[in-house]
Amino acid sequence: MTIALYARRKGWPLRDVTVRLRHAKIHAEDCADCETKEGMLDSIDREIALAGSLSDDQRAALLGIAARCPVHRTLTSEIKIRTRLV
Repeated sequence: MTIALYARRKGWPLRDVTVRLRHAKIHAEDCADCETKEGMLDSIDREIALAGSLSDDQRAALLGIAARCPVHRTLTSEIKIRTRLV
């Protein structure tokens, strides 16, 4: 949604956005570029397809916008969950 809103605001010819995600649990020791080195990690592979007559620069800009959307920022930040029984 963030990509589409940005493209619309810029007046770029984006016709459609498709995002595919694959989730897996991986061993931290198998992830060379991860900070955590013990236990299991969640791994998400994301594929973004942009339909429309976009230039390479526009496509690159939209990919950058995808990394700054609220959902992506939430998933890549430290998350603390507090639970209380009520």
